[in-house]
Amino acid sequence: MNTRLARPRRSTGILGRAAAAAVLAAGAVLAPVGVAHATPAEPAPSSCRPNHVNATVTPAPSSAGHRHYSVVLTAAPGTAPCTIAGSPSNAVFSLNGSPRAVEALPHGEQSRAVVFGPADPVEFDIQVPNGPGPAQANEVTVTPHSPDSPFPGPVTAHGPLAVDGGTLIGPVTEHQPS
Repeated sequence: MNTRLARPRRSTGILGRAAAAAVLAAGAVLAPVGVAHATPAEPAPSSCRPNHVNATVTPAPSSAGHRHYSVVLTAAPGTAPCTIAGSPSNAVFSLNGSPRAVEALPHGEQSRAVVFGPADPVEFDIQVPNGPGPAQANEVTVTPHSPDSPFPGPVTAHGPLAVDGGTLIGPVTEHQPS
């Protein structure tokens, strides 16, 4: 006996095509097209974070009896501005990582605040009395002060300078490019 199994018949009639078209149309209507899913942007990190600061030391014009050095602080792009005021403290001068035994004191107006951010570099002055034997250095590490919140650590500026007893550090001001 030869038995054949019947194959199911496919419906290709009008009703089958209409049902398929209805499913496609419903999917097109219900599917969101071009919908933006907005998520709140993360706030930009503060410029007043040591890892967001680039600092350089350059010689500045001398005055009567003093050598001057300008330290310029530049904030990383994409950081949020913050406020800095007064003279940076805890200065440590070094030559190739070896500290120099020089104490620096603040001088000048300490309460004036300035904005520091990617579009607003700031600077401060290091004033060193002329003397017979200044100590050579190529970096200075300081802690800036923020009236809004504590500056969370020191910043290191690189560049040639000579320091000696009586060294003074001026307050942070807006950077005035030469």
